[in-house]
Amino acid sequence: MTDNRVERRLAAILAADVAGYSRLTGLDEEGTHVRLRERLRGLADPEISEHRGKVVKHTGDGVLAEFGSVVDAVRCAIEVQRGMAEQNATMPQVKRIEFRIGIHVGDIIVDDNDIFGDGVNIAARLEGIAEPGGVCISDDAQRQLRGKVDFAFEDMGPQNLKNIVEPMRAWRLRMNASGSPAAPIEPPVESAQALALPDKPSIAVLPFQNMSGDPEQEYFADGMVEDIITALSRFKALFVIARNSSFTYKGRAVDVKVVGRELGVRYVLEGSVRKAPNRVRITGQLVDTATGAHLWAERFDGGLDDIFDLQDEVTESVVGAIAPAVEKAEIERAKRKPTESLDAYALYLRGLARLYQFADRAANDEALRLFYSAIEFDHDFASAYGRAASCQADAKAQGWISGTPDEIAEVSRLARRAVELGKDDAVAVAAGGWALAYVVRDLDLGATLIDRALVLNSNLAEAWSFGGWVKLWLGEPEAAIERFAHAMRLSPLDPWVAGMRAGTAHAHFFLGRYDDAASWAAMALQYNPDHQPALRIGAASHALAGRLEQAQKAVVRLQQVYPTLCVSDLKNVLGPYRRTEDPSRYEEGLRRAGLPE
Repeated sequence: MTDNRVERRLAAILAADVAGYSRLTGLDEEGTHVRLRERLRGLADPEISEHRGKVVKHTGDGVLAEFGSVVDAVRCAIEVQRGMAEQNATMPQVKRIEFRIGIHVGDIIVDDNDIFGDGVNIAARLEGIAEPGGVCISDDAQRQLRGKVDFAFEDMGPQNLKNIVEPMRAWRLRMNASGSPAAPIEPPVESAQALALPDKPSIAVLPFQNMSGDPEQEYFADGMVEDIITALSRFKALFVIARNSSFTYKGRAVDVKVVGRELGVRYVLEGSVRKAPNRVRITGQLVDTATGAHLWAERFDGGLDDIFDLQDEVTESVVGAIAPAVEKAEIERAKRKPTESLDAYALYLRGLARLYQFADRAANDEALRLFYSAIEFDHDFASAYGRAASCQADAKAQGWISGTPDEIAEVSRLARRAVELGKDDAVAVAAGGWALAYVVRDLDLGATLIDRALVLNSNLAEAWSFGGWVKLWLGEPEAAIERFAHAMRLSPLDPWVAGMRAGTAHAHFFLGRYDDAASWAAMALQYNPDHQPALRIGAASHALAGRLEQAQKAVVRLQQVYPTLCVSDLKNVLGPYRRTEDPSRYEEGLRRAGLPE
């Protein structure tokens, strides 16, 4: 009989990695790689052997090691950190390689010269919450150290470690500048307490590093960060740390996980500015403080001839990308929450995830149900009212509802409640305004509300998109094109990009540019092949351009997706066009394409 049992043993596991490794490689990829290899082979590996440990493997930016004694593992960690501090003493702060080290003692699985299991996972997670240059150990490891070493660890209290079910008590060893253990400087319990996270997504924008050595770029970078903070603050769904708190980190090498604990934020935006002759390069990256994962990164290059225009461009681009990236990350977090966690905001996020699948009627219906549930939990949730109204408007645009008097009355109630409760909430005002304009047919009020939303938050892509449709209905297609273009510039990967492209197609159609209209409709269909407005306008554009065969193929596809659609039904799905000739031209194009009366 074959024995399939795996080999297990009790061991002390040491996990180390480099704090801010992505930032370091972004500055100097080859140099960082060479210096790290020298630190591992010339310092970490020999110290592990000296303390009777075994290097299991190098992990890209760190090392995993096994010891028979937790005392040996901790003494080794201290010597490694002391050696790192000595080698960093002559290095510029921005280029210093600093290890974070986590240590746990527990059961491991041994297989083919590698080790696995919770014992290894916990050590790696402890490393993730250690300070740069510091050591963090588990409660199990700390118990075995008592009375055996002459330095003290600070109690961090229970910690929520990624992929570890139960919170685990952790302890940290502070290291001073020389790499020696420092005495605790705060009472143990108080030192461990991090600020509680707000009940909505939270972000800190750290001062961008000036990599140029040019003081003028310092002012430019600081001004840009202040503008980004101000712009992000306009998103009522975000909790944004004030400038004065963020700038306390200026000139310091920081670990975003530490920043997250100290400021009580889930996300950190960091970046740098580097000047070249007549050019400037700005980089930015959004980091999840709990995991250290990079959610978004971008690089911007521009000329120095008009530095303030460049500053505005970068601010707009960063904010336009950051807000959707944070929203996406929050949606993913909500999906992972237990289904019994029925707080209003989690329901709202789940509804958003379904709303962004708006080509699917079942998804739209589920989104509407979730927004209603969120309202049940919080009767004053302005954005939930606005999103519920949007669901109804989407359903009408797709032909899933006909717009009965009862349906129109309910949309009016939801939209007006959203606007009433969210007077300074751009999302609620924009969504409410769009629903009132499209479903309730109060075009003037809807236009006014969307313009108000853009004053409240000029970086809200969906408000620009809603505004594009309203401009279409008002008979201003050129202005509509500008608004759709601005929306796509702010959020090029937006879930509603199909609608932005379809709207642009409509604007070109009403300007008589049928080739451009057909091209934009095709781009919309690349993103969402079942998008009814894009299918309709594509068919009408081909027909009026004289391409009847392509127009007829488009109508065949339209009828496959929406088999009951006919010309007489268009009044139920088209917007409240102020110029009567616009819907008439639309209907004529679809008649020529073969859509039945």
